[in-house]
Amino acid sequence: MALPNRKDIAPELTWDLTALYPNDTAWYDELKALKKLVTDFSANFDGQLTTPTQIIAGLTALEQIEQKASVIEHYAFLQQASDMTDPHYNQLLKQAEQVLAFVSANIAFFDIQVSQNDTASLDEVAARAPHFASVIRHLKNEKQHLLDPKTEAALALLGPTLNAPEGIYTTARAADMTFEDFEVDGKLYPMSFVLYENTYQYHPNYKIRQKAFKSFSKTLKKYQDTVAATYYTQVAKEKTMATLRGFDSVFDYLLAKQEVSRELFDRQIDLILDKLGPVMQKYAKLVQKAHGLEQMTFADLQIDLDPSFAPKVSLEEAPAYIQKAVSILGVDYAKMVMRAFDERWIDFAVNAGKETGGFETDPYGVHPYILMSWTDELADVYTLAHELGHAGQAILTAQNNSILGSDPSMYLIEAPSTFNELLLTHSLEQSTTDPRMQRFAYAKMLTNTFYHNFVTHLLEAAFQREVYQLIDAGASFDGAKLGELKQKVLKRFWGDTVMIDDQAALTWMRQSHYYMGLYSYTYSAGLTIATQAYLKLLADPQKQVGAWLEFLKLGDQKTPVEAAKVAGVDISTADPLENTIAFLDETVEKIRTLSQEIAK
Repeated sequence: MALPNRKDIAPELTWDLTALYPNDTAWYDELKALKKLVTDFSANFDGQLTTPTQIIAGLTALEQIEQKASVIEHYAFLQQASDMTDPHYNQLLKQAEQVLAFVSANIAFFDIQVSQNDTASLDEVAARAPHFASVIRHLKNEKQHLLDPKTEAALALLGPTLNAPEGIYTTARAADMTFEDFEVDGKLYPMSFVLYENTYQYHPNYKIRQKAFKSFSKTLKKYQDTVAATYYTQVAKEKTMATLRGFDSVFDYLLAKQEVSRELFDRQIDLILDKLGPVMQKYAKLVQKAHGLEQMTFADLQIDLDPSFAPKVSLEEAPAYIQKAVSILGVDYAKMVMRAFDERWIDFAVNAGKETGGFETDPYGVHPYILMSWTDELADVYTLAHELGHAGQAILTAQNNSILGSDPSMYLIEAPSTFNELLLTHSLEQSTTDPRMQRFAYAKMLTNTFYHNFVTHLLEAAFQREVYQLIDAGASFDGAKLGELKQKVLKRFWGDTVMIDDQAALTWMRQSHYYMGLYSYTYSAGLTIATQAYLKLLADPQKQVGAWLEFLKLGDQKTPVEAAKVAGVDISTADPLENTIAFLDETVEKIRTLSQEIAK
């Protein structure tokens, strides 16, 4: 049973890209204009970056290039993400990638020549033009790892090829993988990647859940070696780049841009594996008991504790949930993110060829865009709250920072999104005194916000660490080896509480995060900051709302440790993470107590 084609989707379910360009003709005109800007930039500044005044002029010109490039890229990328089977959209993206590679190659001289200035001159640039201070900070840090201009230009031109693995993976997942429909009790159920991820893994019917997982895993297994080869290309490239730039380890190379130490990276993974594992095992046993399951399997981990008390949420109802949840952050913040509905920032459609999962992206100077697939589940409201958290930060950082300094460290990037999920849970919890509804809210916080970000993505990170250790040691892998590594990580976390079989091991094939460097672990890092800031908000709303909004405005002005302090969280110690795990343990105990009360 096929999903509808993109052309058959109602416009109100799709995003409106005319805020970027009215049509392709206007986009092609901007491609030409961007090329001219870059040519002029090279003529004006190559070899002329020896004084603070010249550097500031160059950075100002670079802002114009980056802003135009951002909008150009988004126009092509967003259309292709909405239907990866459309030849026209694919062609637009390829053309955009080629032009962006031209841009990168022809401005590659800039960082190298600027970094050749002495520290006093660079510090003067930061003092005279504070909106460029973060650029200077990064250049000083990266100076020793820059290559000669010709090599940097060549690498930039090779950008589309070097970045191809992620595109190959997402295309295979969205356009090539076909899943067998399955039958339960005489009824045929359609099957797709999106339907499994958004619906069947949460389904309360044991037979449907298990058969869906079997169908899902059967197709994944067919592609495991092709996807493994694609992934190997990605990590081998990263190792080569690390070596070229003088890093001893691929970990050091990937963490350098985040301005995060290996200690913070390892702490995030090891503490959660060892200390959150027992907490989640305790919750899994509650779910197993509630559903009368003889054995808890990997396919059962996402089901509701009380599925008969799991309300559907229509798309028409969604804005009210969001409005109520974010109102604690003030009228201005609420108005800002609620524009997303009337101005069609969000693509809600479920159609063939559409990218799976959800994301937010922000063409600088326009407004954010969000992709998701709405299936009338409460989980969709959490996804929407999550992505609108990203959107809110994107708007505030663009208002308060240059495009050259608007992107926070990846370590911080998931804090605003998961913070909004916590606000949604708080809103649900506060709306009733009914113990069943309260238990529902606590369970949703655990299974939506924390399971997704603190468990799913953390286990991805632990798996990813195993992979990079192989690469650092000069080893390789195939699909079977990756399954073995994933199975080992899952068993370490779930112990004997959950049966981890070969189907569960294929979970490594379900995410594109592996093609984004050390990204997966940052979900738990961001959620640690978000949780501690959220608890402070509940204790002192008047003080903490201001602190949180200041944090959202920072962009790249501060390192992760310094930025987190603005939100009132000291991540230089293990305390925030330990306290967050303790908060989750308390939540499981509340669920257990409420379950006993309800049973009476």
